[in-house]
Amino acid sequence: MFQLPKPCYIGLALSALATPASASEMFANDSPWMLGDWGGKRSELLEKGYDFTLGYTGEMGSNLHGGYDHDRTARYSDQFTFGSHLDLEKILGWHDTEFQLTITERHGDNISNDRINDPRVGGFTSAQEVWGRGETWRLTQMWIKQKYFDGALDVKFGRFGEGEDFNSFPCDFQNLAFCGSQVGNWVGGIWYNWPVSQWALRVRYNLNPELYAQVGVFEQNPSNLESGNGFKLSGSGTQGAVMPVELVWTPRIQGLKGEYRAGYYYSNAKAQDVLKDSNGQPAALSGAAYRSSSSKHGMWLGAQQQVTSLASDQSRGLSLFANATVHDKKTNAIDNYVQAGLVYKGPFDARAKDDIGFALARVHVNPAYRKNARLANQAAGLDDYDNPGFLPVQDTEYSAELYYGIHLADWLTVRPNLQYIRHPGGVSQVDGALVGGLKIQSSF
Repeated sequence: MFQLPKPCYIGLALSALATPASASEMFANDSPWMLGDWGGKRSELLEKGYDFTLGYTGEMGSNLHGGYDHDRTARYSDQFTFGSHLDLEKILGWHDTEFQLTITERHGDNISNDRINDPRVGGFTSAQEVWGRGETWRLTQMWIKQKYFDGALDVKFGRFGEGEDFNSFPCDFQNLAFCGSQVGNWVGGIWYNWPVSQWALRVRYNLNPELYAQVGVFEQNPSNLESGNGFKLSGSGTQGAVMPVELVWTPRIQGLKGEYRAGYYYSNAKAQDVLKDSNGQPAALSGAAYRSSSSKHGMWLGAQQQVTSLASDQSRGLSLFANATVHDKKTNAIDNYVQAGLVYKGPFDARAKDDIGFALARVHVNPAYRKNARLANQAAGLDDYDNPGFLPVQDTEYSAELYYGIHLADWLTVRPNLQYIRHPGGVSQVDGALVGGLKIQSSF
């Protein structure tokens, strides 16, 4: 029988302890921190430019029905985040300058790995987005940012991931297909999302209060992904650079917030073809090495728009969103992805800070990648899916998630959710999976 790990008990106990006390006290509902304001010390530090944070995210996933392995069980994964944000104008007098340092630690297991997906090929989405990139400590952020020309020009340099600034998206859903920068999910070999960092430079120019353009240069170094390199600062192993460019429009339509993104990325590192050898023949049949391409590229579109509000309270209401990515068919397993959904904040007067979310996603496999798998089976003389040596042919994976976010306190939100994954990993022979989840987000 599955037993909830200690962090779950802690989160549930803390929610019960939350009281309508003053925000300066521990466990107060209206405090942003579980441990309170330390007798006013935290607010005093904030005024002086010092912001220290300790966050926790925990996620449980249980296969209620279907999947590759029907044996019902549950898995738990989590992440601790230790951060410090310094306003260097207040501290050192450096005009419009900020510094960020963040260290993360992840551990746990993912229900998608051993219950939902066929282990011979794995999957695309993950029922527990907080799992990934190794059970290890990492230097996730170490950057300095400065603004020039009255804030028109914004320059950021240091160690961080592409998804912080480019193709950015919130992460309230638990399924990875609806969380964070989606480009990093489908070209994860070159685009490294949180918690991985690399040396990077991002330059943003605000064309007007609602429109800005930005360009970045990010070190493409696969060794940064290794668990033992969480604090690596050297550039050894660098293969090239990923260069994203993006235009972001943030209008207010009838007073309601929106955000629209269009971007393109280019990698100048060599990338392996998914089908052909250097002679243009299928490598799975010829036995020769897959040919190399001199680059890799893709693009994305994203939109978020609040469409209703409750009277004059714009913190409540319905928001719609959609995201799409397109990738290089010569070198990438996924050629396109689309997603859409909605979030309603403040559904009930008595629960004005709760939220409800629902989303659908489709992940599509490159036809050349599918052809390569079929040819590999042909070359091996295999045509039976149940043969352990058979390479499952991947096509399209569909995901859906419905959650209800219970805002127990300003420092604690618990989101029970229900997910459905059809053709996990794009393998049609794998039964559709129904996953029950629970996401805990808290700040100490």
